[in-house]
Amino acid sequence: MKKVCALFLFMFFVTIIHAQSIKGTWELVAVENQLPDGSKTQPYGVDPKGLLIFDDNGNYALQMLRSIPSRPKFAAADKNKGTTEENAALVQGSNSHFGKYTVDDKAHTITFNIEHAFYPNWEGTTQVRSFNIKNDQLTYVVTNTTNGGAVTAVVIWKRYASGANENKNLK
Repeated sequence: MKKVCALFLFMFFVTIIHAQSIKGTWELVAVENQLPDGSKTQPYGVDPKGLLIFDDNGNYALQMLRSIPSRPKFAAADKNKGTTEENAALVQGSNSHFGKYTVDDKAHTITFNIEHAFYPNWEGTTQVRSFNIKNDQLTYVVTNTTNGGAVTAVVIWKRYASGANENKNLK
């Protein structure tokens, strides 16, 4: 009986530790899409920008952006006067969503219950993503990308180092 209790407590604390390890702020490192023909693309470019925040209450917020200049500024300096090309670059160069999350340590999955999303087809959906954390790097797989079809994505985040990016890009 003591062994069963000890095993239960061990599994309980490992689950808490793993769930705790995902909490916090993460900075986007890379997004790589794999297309049905096996080719790979980087939909947010070679130097994507983004933040993913998991809080203690099961809330999350995620933002991804292509870097400028691959996400060009609007010539009119007014997003309501963007050209067709500028608007297409804006939509194709960004993604964001937020809602609730849960972690299943045993299955190594994060479940995103997406309440609101930049890509409206994702709003109100639930997405389960396999994940791994190693050396303060979070990697997960998206099987239902904004590109649709059989495209999958590997997304890599690194734990955000507080103060590391202070005053960077404040121009």
